[in-house]
Amino acid sequence: MKHLHEIHLTEKGDFIIDRKYTFEIGGKGKSSKQIKGIKNSFIVRDDMEVGSLNIIPLYLFGLLY
Repeated sequence: MKHLHEIHLTEKGDFIIDRKYTFEIGGKGKSSKQIKGIKNSFIVRDDMEVGSLNIIPLYLFGLLY
């Protein structure tokens, strides 16, 4: 993905892709308060099988490799 998209660090969240999509990475108990109010933001959590709304299971990113 690095060659197809711009990936940057950001002050709110852990990183931003193409200056549009913000991601916050965390464990099972990760909340969305760090990205509250940010448009196009997502929580990426470990230890879960099914996501919902703006929460994505971490293992799905392994399928992109």
